[in-house]
Amino acid sequence: MDYTPFSYVTAEKADLYREVMRTFVEAKSHFLVHLRPEDVQQQLGEPELATVQAALTQLVTWGNLDAERDNARVTSVEDYYRALYVYQITRHGEAVEAALATYDQELGRRGALQSVALEDIRARLRALLTLAQSEAPDATQSQLLLRDLAGVFADLAENARAFMTGLNRSLESQDSDADAFLLYKERVIGYIERFLGDLTTASGEIAELIRTLSGDGDGDREHREAPVDRLLRQAAERELADLAPGESPDDGEERERAFAEAWRRWHGHWDGLRAWFLDQPGRQAQARLLRSSARRAVTQLLEMVGRLNERRMARSDRSADFRTLARWFLECQDDGEAHRLWRTAFGLTPARHLVIDAETSERWQQEPVPASTPWAEAPGIQVQPRLRATGNYQKAGPPPKLYRRTRERELLARQLAEEASAARAARRQLVERGAERLSELGELGELDDGAFRLLLNLLGDALAASQGDDAPVTTTTADGGLRITLSPLGPESSATIVTPAGALSGRDYRLEIVDLEASA
Repeated sequence: MDYTPFSYVTAEKADLYREVMRTFVEAKSHFLVHLRPEDVQQQLGEPELATVQAALTQLVTWGNLDAERDNARVTSVEDYYRALYVYQITRHGEAVEAALATYDQELGRRGALQSVALEDIRARLRALLTLAQSEAPDATQSQLLLRDLAGVFADLAENARAFMTGLNRSLESQDSDADAFLLYKERVIGYIERFLGDLTTASGEIAELIRTLSGDGDGDREHREAPVDRLLRQAAERELADLAPGESPDDGEERERAFAEAWRRWHGHWDGLRAWFLDQPGRQAQARLLRSSARRAVTQLLEMVGRLNERRMARSDRSADFRTLARWFLECQDDGEAHRLWRTAFGLTPARHLVIDAETSERWQQEPVPASTPWAEAPGIQVQPRLRATGNYQKAGPPPKLYRRTRERELLARQLAEEASAARAARRQLVERGAERLSELGELGELDDGAFRLLLNLLGDALAASQGDDAPVTTTTADGGLRITLSPLGPESSATIVTPAGALSGRDYRLEIVDLEASA
């Protein structure tokens, strides 16, 4: 492939060539196809027409522009032989300008954490679920919804990546200007916290919708088609009808190959969405990693604010300390003073690190020696000959054998299984009580520690998502396992829940807890 049309990007007069090409791109956007040298000169404001003419000629040579005889301006024989031309941009030149515009746009892209995209993803997943549950889903709606979902999701992922990359660069560059950084910090922390709240709220429902569409939790999942598979197949089949006549497969085998390629592409989009919001074996969900990265960025911002405040109060930093120390070294009268200053400043005095045996340690415990005792007056210690000769207790020989940690692994696996069993028991205890109010939940008996901690987490998630004191709220846990619905009963109502750690009292709510994994 010929890349000569890119030559003007690195040529000696690259700035002039870029301006000329942008003039033709701008003219084409206004439906102006042909431009004369005088038109280009007027747009550029270039005083020398000869300079513009030379640039146009060179761009024609590289294949970015086409030149045609301008016979409309020929009024004499001299005009005919003077070879007047009009110019238009070629397909190669237009492609190069489009590539350069994309390059500039991507380099200057700051990215964003799109809370609106999360709501768009939820809306399209709800619509897909409704469509998948219908008896005869419409293929057009299936493809449009899946295409919109893939586009919104790709935009969300790319913008989040660009934002975190740009934020890391900003953290490195903002350290010099304290006032600008403090103002920047306030805006960024508020922006990140608002997105994290939306992401935490939306992830649970999105994960639940994805599981339902994927058929997770279905006992006969291996022998039944997932609801989303039917929609993905419709989208893949509909793509085959859009192929150009020269590319449309006529043979059955070729058609199956084209369908398999389209199916893999659509299924890959869906797998990417699952990997973003659902944990996979041995790999955390990308949404969880994004939350961790955003929280880490907030921590870094706060640490930098602490350093800036410390620098403002102390009016000193490490470079200033080293400059002061260098001046003190220059003021030393002799090498002895310089060495004493060195030992005082850096504490690099000679030291002997000895390892004592159990016998010596027991004798020191029985007859303690004050730390202020000089070494010359302190009792001596016995040093093994090998340590005195080689400085090492170890004998020469092969390395020690590798230690098998099978027992530790079994202990860790047993501990994890016990924790998972305790969590399931806590869920079961809350769900099986079937209490309609918090006050009824307290009247049914004492909650154990695990169930009480789970209840506190559920109440915290629900109250955080509430729009007001008197508005009911429904939310799900971050893993999509439980759904809780709280409806306030009135400011005068009260409820008390007794636990081994004490009693929890507060306003009474109508309560509904549903185990989504069990219902699926």
